[in-house]
Amino acid sequence: MHYPVNVFTGKVREYDGSRPSAIAKIQVDGELTLTDLGLAGDEQAEKKIHGGPERALCHYPREHYQHWKAEFPEQADLFVAPAFGENLSTEGLKEKNVFIGDIYRWGDALIQVTQPRSPCFKLNYHFGIQDMSAQLQSAGKTGWLYRVVLAGQVSADAPLELVSRLSDVSVYDACAIAWHMPFDDEQYHRLLSAAGLSTSWTRTMQKRRLSNKIEDNSRRLWGK
Repeated sequence: MHYPVNVFTGKVREYDGSRPSAIAKIQVDGELTLTDLGLAGDEQAEKKIHGGPERALCHYPREHYQHWKAEFPEQADLFVAPAFGENLSTEGLKEKNVFIGDIYRWGDALIQVTQPRSPCFKLNYHFGIQDMSAQLQSAGKTGWLYRVVLAGQVSADAPLELVSRLSDVSVYDACAIAWHMPFDDEQYHRLLSAAGLSTSWTRTMQKRRLSNKIEDNSRRLWGK
């Protein structure tokens, strides 16, 4: 299957009441260079939690915007790509049919799914909705992140094509295991076994197994 893609990049800017962010992106056409750290011209504000080799690209399904328009009709005008700060937007790829470790060909490049996007509190400010990040996480409509396996030239004219599937853990499953289940060592082990899982998620799941505790996500979701 080939999936036509829209491509977006953004620069860091200031936000009143929140920290700087590059969530506001614009559509780009024509050929672009994709490096190990992402698209040329794309920026991340806080590199400890955004970007880097294993979070080089963010992908969000365009279909989800209809859900959010229905949930928040007063803010419906806001819910169009790339409102969630995504680099890639498609129809046909969603959390239930995209798997951890999937490798896609995109132009000259190869990209690999590493983890669900972990929603953070900046979404709350961006949409003016107090619990937007928590709603995204609860609905399992998070999108996902990629590492760049092979850098190269890419473009909005080049579709995504699945070339390897390496695990049976969907992005939706990963969200459910991480955020919607009580402590479950067997499921944590299943997620850890998924080829291609990011180092940060591997670290989090392994810490849970060693400590027998689930970490506190309130700072990520609420900024507190």
